[in-house]
Amino acid sequence: MSWLPAGDSYEISLVDGKVAARSTGPRAAGRPLKTLPKALRDNPEVDRLRQLAQWLDRHAAECLARVDAWVTSSLPVPAGLLARVWPDPAWRDALRDLVVIGDDPAEPGFLRDVTDTGDLRVVNLDGETVRFSPASATLPHPVRLPDLADLADFADELGVAQRVEQLRRGTWGKPADLKDRDTTITHFHGATVPNRLAARAATLGFRVSGSQVRCRVWEAGRTVEAAMWFDEDYWDSEATLGALSWSVVDGATLRLTEVGPVAWSEGIRMATALSGAVTGTGKKE
Repeated sequence: MSWLPAGDSYEISLVDGKVAARSTGPRAAGRPLKTLPKALRDNPEVDRLRQLAQWLDRHAAECLARVDAWVTSSLPVPAGLLARVWPDPAWRDALRDLVVIGDDPAEPGFLRDVTDTGDLRVVNLDGETVRFSPASATLPHPVRLPDLADLADFADELGVAQRVEQLRRGTWGKPADLKDRDTTITHFHGATVPNRLAARAATLGFRVSGSQVRCRVWEAGRTVEAAMWFDEDYWDSEATLGALSWSVVDGATLRLTEVGPVAWSEGIRMATALSGAVTGTGKKE
């Protein structure tokens, strides 16, 4: 952003998300000062700029969270909506380089640009930049991508760094030997979390309700929620994990055989992250 006058001999601006100042005196070099001068610390313009920086941080986090929800639920997003949000740097930063699918599910590509008319410019697996004009576009969950390995390898070649986990998101497939009547997973039962579980869950983007940590996805026309029970000792801040189950929101608990591939993967991902059983992303069981 541009530099704004503050006081008699300084200008202020946001540099890398923080308030910075530079001198406007006759010997000024025009470079930002290493620290904010004492004369500006109580300046109302500096305070307003700090509030703007905090709002921009919250806005960027909200954009990332919204795009992450689009990915986890593989929701079709109207191209017109993408066109409206793309000029915003926070939205563009969250969306750029995600794998997107238009009208043809066999033609995924890395999103590089969205025109003001809703056309999408993507780089396909042949390395060509092509233009889509779909009514809506899907940002698929990785379990929905048949070319996941090829896309991940090509992303490495392109130097793609996705802000929202998609290609490097940890995924887990459903075992083939599930029993039809089973409704819970007990693999994580008894695992202990040494620090406050609620804080850990919030940091990882999950929701705590009562004695459960939850995550939701939209799949097959319904909202499915994975829930991990826990028992926390507030005296020593240690939590013990319990069973993991899935249910339709405001509906019945699902048998494990009824859980869809995305809800399954996201539920196991949540339990794994809470227990610390796997670190990093892109790992599978």
